[in-house]
Amino acid sequence: MTKIDPTELPGGWSVASLADIAEINPGLLKTEAADSLDVTFVPMLAIEAETGKIDVSATRNFSQVKKGYTAFQEGDVLFAKITPCMENGKMAVVPALTNGLGFGSTEFHVLRPRAGIEARFIYYFVSSLRFRHSAEHNMTGAVGQRRVPTKYLSEEIISLPPAQEQTRIVAKIEELFSELDGGIQNLMAAREQLKVYRQSVLKYAFEGKLTSQWREDYPGKLQTPEQLLTSLKKEREERYKQQLTDWETDVKDWVLRGRKGKKPSKPRKPAPVATKDTSLPDLPTGWVRVNVGDLNADIFDGPFGSNLKTSDYVDEGIRVIRLENVGYLEFIEAKRSYVTPEKYETLKGHAVSSGDIIFSSFVTDGIRVVVLPDTIRRAINKADCFCVRLYGELVRNDYVASFLSTQAAYKQIEATIHGIGRPRINTTQLKGFTLPLCSAHEQREIMLQLDEKLSVADSIDASISQEIARCEALRQSILQKAFSGKLIAQDQNDEPASVLLERIKTAKADKENDKKNHGKRKAA
Repeated sequence: MTKIDPTELPGGWSVASLADIAEINPGLLKTEAADSLDVTFVPMLAIEAETGKIDVSATRNFSQVKKGYTAFQEGDVLFAKITPCMENGKMAVVPALTNGLGFGSTEFHVLRPRAGIEARFIYYFVSSLRFRHSAEHNMTGAVGQRRVPTKYLSEEIISLPPAQEQTRIVAKIEELFSELDGGIQNLMAAREQLKVYRQSVLKYAFEGKLTSQWREDYPGKLQTPEQLLTSLKKEREERYKQQLTDWETDVKDWVLRGRKGKKPSKPRKPAPVATKDTSLPDLPTGWVRVNVGDLNADIFDGPFGSNLKTSDYVDEGIRVIRLENVGYLEFIEAKRSYVTPEKYETLKGHAVSSGDIIFSSFVTDGIRVVVLPDTIRRAINKADCFCVRLYGELVRNDYVASFLSTQAAYKQIEATIHGIGRPRINTTQLKGFTLPLCSAHEQREIMLQLDEKLSVADSIDASISQEIARCEALRQSILQKAFSGKLIAQDQNDEPASVLLERIKTAKADKENDKKNHGKRKAA
């Protein structure tokens, strides 16, 4: 429970629990509504994280929701109690509802402000990072299903200003937040422009335009399409021969062990490289098109279903590469998951490491792909993250990853994705991507120029991230000042919060007495 020193609060303020100023999960008198009545329905997805925006456009028949859902009314504060929705800030003040009634996810706590309490004041308190961090440390339940208990919410302490000052504080918060939101919108617009710039640079790179002068300067480092395909076939054949040699050794060892365990599988002979039209006008002279599946590479996904469950994760051990780690040519280090070394041994057929290309199976308006950094020495690939592991010297991993991140690559599968109504692809589709291929020397030059040009955009993007973080820190500072009485000046003419609390206490007692008397009359 949060401790507040009353002597540090402004005059007229008091200390109260959330249960003092709001009914916690009060429910509704459902018997007063007809089964045929249309009411508002709010699933968890209808509340936007961090913003307090809530979509109340969906309706259902009262008979469909009167059992098994959380009831609420206009002016209530909805608070997502389950992880990760609570940590993500899914809270909102309920606006006008269809026929005055609302029902939603059972994962909502409902806080109904008592008379004289501003609903938005409660909303800003429970949605602040300070409160969410505290609530997170007081969650109960199993991993992945942890929830904020009602008892914690009821007993949490809040510093309460007079009713009039609550209104003024909320108005000031929203004024300052509006200014911050405007600044953040401008920053996000600049970030979108950077995305357009990046895609333009990538487009020129894989059309050969970035290196047109280089090709004129270094004609001796170019290869014909036929030479490129021959080199690709040779690399694949040499690797296959090595795989056969390794397999024969493994089989001999298996026999010496008394044929215990599964017999080593014989490697598959690589299929012929598909013939491509090398005279396409949109490629520079000497370039060729090949499918990703025809590269000298292994392409695989992670363990499915019960082979890797959330309950397998531990605090430290062997890394698990998840969708949250895969950005747009960016490895996102913040999200970390682990399995034990023993679990890793059962899954090492899905092992990945530095230099591997990780491709997100979820594809919406672009492709998330990244080359694993040197810090990832040993890890497991999760099911929704495909791995492309290249061999040989002909094709660079950063070259392939950069191409897969382009809009040109996305357009190759866009129709398929939307046509079947799914946001994801499979390994067969990944292997079917057509890649423009040039000599290893030109690939190196392309990546040097991309690094130079995109590093400028990355620097600007980092500055934007810092500014956004500064705005978010300022937002939390505003809330901290608001709930300590330092955001606005006090008005000595305001009725003290202590008087308001006494009135609430009296009204609560009267309500309870009325309920008891009603019960007695009904029994009589």
